[in-house]
Amino acid sequence: MVRSLAENMIECENLVKIYKTEDIEVLALQGLELTVKKGELMAIIGNSGSGKSTFLNMIGGLDRPSAGRLYVDGLDLFKLSETELVAYKRDTVGFVWQNNARNLMPYLTAVENVQMPMMFTARKRQKEHALELLELVGMGHRKNSKLSSLSGGEQQRIAIAIALANDPKLLLADEPTGSVDVRTSDYLLDTFRALNEELGLTIVIVTHDRHLAKKVNRVVSIRDGKTSSEMIMRQSYKQRMQELEGLDDGMAEAMTEAAHEEFTVLDKAGRLQIPSQMLDEIGATSHKVKLEVVDGRIVIAPEDAAEKEQA
Repeated sequence: MVRSLAENMIECENLVKIYKTEDIEVLALQGLELTVKKGELMAIIGNSGSGKSTFLNMIGGLDRPSAGRLYVDGLDLFKLSETELVAYKRDTVGFVWQNNARNLMPYLTAVENVQMPMMFTARKRQKEHALELLELVGMGHRKNSKLSSLSGGEQQRIAIAIALANDPKLLLADEPTGSVDVRTSDYLLDTFRALNEELGLTIVIVTHDRHLAKKVNRVVSIRDGKTSSEMIMRQSYKQRMQELEGLDDGMAEAMTEAAHEEFTVLDKAGRLQIPSQMLDEIGATSHKVKLEVVDGRIVIAPEDAAEKEQA
């Protein structure tokens, strides 16, 4: 049941998810491959329908994969029984949703909301632990507040405290900044970064917002249900991270683009996805391209490149 994954919190290979109805089959994940190390803070980006939220549901234990391999903290999620899956969702993962109605119960105070997940465990000092978590996310002063009196950003910080209630090893956030402004978004992402650094918590954030790239070391892009590319933060930029604070959005975005190197992901079968804008730039209009090794590099050219050279 348990594999020894000393470094990896998440390991998936050739992950497939098919949703079926009476009339149609939808292939949400098409052989996705991804590894997330323990203690990593990373983001998954992609357009609507790319498969990023489906993947989050897979690793969160909210949905079953159709095929492939998926391990989280050494557990084979394909082999977990329903009882084991309940324990996994209770003890291993914490979830922060974009929709605050899924995070908080409106008739409870903030501290009561944080205590709620602890009711299903044998934890002692539940209220004290809830208050500690609220302080951790900067919401101790709002412990007695209910949903209606909290701003969107405050609700999301309390949602993070709720997700941490049972001391999970993995924190999953689905579009956590989707309903807040840029300033509040920055504050929430700073909260995630602090939790990652102080607690060593593995955090995976799914979003369509590329603005958060400056806050994380690795950004994985999913396209058409597959991992298509990764952006890795340059080491030199990590030392200058604080310089971004206080910059206007345009300057911050420009520095963010310069801060990361982008890599196309090569799967185990040697396949890769080339961004459409790059194919447009070289004039590749058909479904075939020419490959050639030149000076130790693989050069990709349009199908008619050779004909143009001869002409």
